[in-house]
Amino acid sequence: MMIAVLLISRTRRDLKISLLGVLIGSMGYLVNSSTMLAPPQPWRMPIDLLSVSTTVWAWIFAHQLFERRIAKPLLIAAPALLLLLWTIAYILPGKQWFTFYAIHFLSLALVIHLITIALTDRADDLIEKRRRIRMYLPIFVGLQVGGVLTYEVFFGTADNLPGISAINAMLILILIIGAGMAVLTAEGDLFSKPVADRRPVRSSLNLSPSETVLHDKLIAAMNEGQYRTPSLTIATLATQLDTPEHRLRALINKQLGHRNFSSFLNGYRITEAKEKLSDRALVDLPILTIAMDLGYGSLAPFNRAFRAETGQTPSDFRKAAIDQN
Repeated sequence: MMIAVLLISRTRRDLKISLLGVLIGSMGYLVNSSTMLAPPQPWRMPIDLLSVSTTVWAWIFAHQLFERRIAKPLLIAAPALLLLLWTIAYILPGKQWFTFYAIHFLSLALVIHLITIALTDRADDLIEKRRRIRMYLPIFVGLQVGGVLTYEVFFGTADNLPGISAINAMLILILIIGAGMAVLTAEGDLFSKPVADRRPVRSSLNLSPSETVLHDKLIAAMNEGQYRTPSLTIATLATQLDTPEHRLRALINKQLGHRNFSSFLNGYRITEAKEKLSDRALVDLPILTIAMDLGYGSLAPFNRAFRAETGQTPSDFRKAAIDQN
């Protein structure tokens, strides 16, 4: 049912592919680990591959859902290494002990990374439903997937231990129900394609009286250069504006169109950066100094944000801007 809904939904393509991988891989895991549904020999190998690929698909899906870019070498290396280990296990049966542990450790590393990105970026996320997913997903993925992988590494499979199998089955049921609720009741902004962040004028917004007051306070703070504050968080900004954090998140997300607080700040920071990089009087000002003055903790996040906004590195942008002037 989830696959059918997913196929006819307006979910963006990258999420459809990875979520289909998670769902089909999970089906392979359920069949592969069942004593009643044990597949015949010709089907056992592909179903086993689907089963072990579930963690990779879940890792990719988490990055896409949370709008985190995966470095291309890592995106290629993780599934390629998994496929290589699985192939070795079938070609060289004597090496199955090695591939068993290698596949489990690789899967555990991906699960740990999935949990890390879900939790570390939660404060920056402005979409309320996705914030809830960031909180619950690590718990149940960690308990079920991480728990099973860890148990099997130390104690082997739990086929002959009904108690462990029952706990595993219950955790799978909770995960399926949670995933079903997320997919079947998904709001448009959760699985939709991210749009370019914008800075609309107040007259184009449909604001309530309280939102109008908060909007004016927010824009005044930004115009005063509050966005230059190092390590500024939405919680800190909400305190400074004397407003509940959830109201500020809702305003920036639903009214101003930003999905992450960092993208809201970058809109102001990169605008000022382009002005400074285009200024002939500041041509010798180091790019690192500009980045630090704008609130970035180091050069790397500034370079990433600038390239994402302009398609150029700061140095290339400066060269082109000075040449044009």
